[in-house]
Amino acid sequence: MPLGTLDRTPPPFFKQGPSALSKLMVCSALALFLMVVDSRFRIAQPLRAAVATVLYPLQWVAMRPMFLVRAAGEYFESLHSAQAAEEAARRKLALQALRANQVEQLTLENERLRKLLQLRDRITTAAQPAEVLYDAADPYSRKVIIDRGLAQGIEAGSPVIDESGVLGQVTRVQPLISEVTLVIDREQSIPVMNVRTGARSVAYGDPSAHGALLELRFMAGNADVQIGDLLTTSGVDGIYPPGLPVAKVEKVERRAESGFARILCTPQALVDGARHVMVLSPLTAQIPPRLAEDPPPAPAKKTQRK
Repeated sequence: MPLGTLDRTPPPFFKQGPSALSKLMVCSALALFLMVVDSRFRIAQPLRAAVATVLYPLQWVAMRPMFLVRAAGEYFESLHSAQAAEEAARRKLALQALRANQVEQLTLENERLRKLLQLRDRITTAAQPAEVLYDAADPYSRKVIIDRGLAQGIEAGSPVIDESGVLGQVTRVQPLISEVTLVIDREQSIPVMNVRTGARSVAYGDPSAHGALLELRFMAGNADVQIGDLLTTSGVDGIYPPGLPVAKVEKVERRAESGFARILCTPQALVDGARHVMVLSPLTAQIPPRLAEDPPPAPAKKTQRK
């Protein structure tokens, strides 16, 4: 093929069009024109709405993982906050309950102390306050331990009262503590007087191991004793001052086959919950010593006659 017949025109691939700068300027001018026209006449608003409507499902799906992660974080954060608030509320409630119980206990103790002081004002014998430490370990007796002993001048046999009446009697004294046998102990007895009738008798502790009553023994079946009668100390034993409340008659059984009535009484003192008590001096310590009697005159000697 001869060389003169070849097409020497350049192929379309190598043809040169407008320059890049020209294209940039034209596109910039077109974009500026469209921006100005859109800002004035809102011609692209329908197009934006259509594109947003079409792309919304894709956008919703793409945003789900982020929403799930955020919701999970908020859930655990709110759960932790709720648990912390619940724990704080429980602690506050427990503290308030403790304070309420303390207030009630202090109010009760204050009321009992007031009554104890009022009872002390009516007693002429010497007395000193004491506090119950604990109950005695012996399960077959009803005794308590108080925080007063020989160092404070406590004597064996001293009566012990609380704000309601006679609680018991000091039966053992140690240097710093003392043992008080309650009136309901089966080995304890106390002379009493019926306030309504003036009749005297003796109240004994309940013979059962865990009893909390007193019993008037050896009372005639026709004795004038009624339910509700108040029994006080008679003072004839030389230990308890007269007039201290001891018990109230709770039950009276008159049995035909027996000549004696069975009379049960409820102690006035708080035998199961006393805390602050008053230890009195026994009446024997206040009784003056008996005067020495004059010796009888010697018989006159008879004179012998010589």
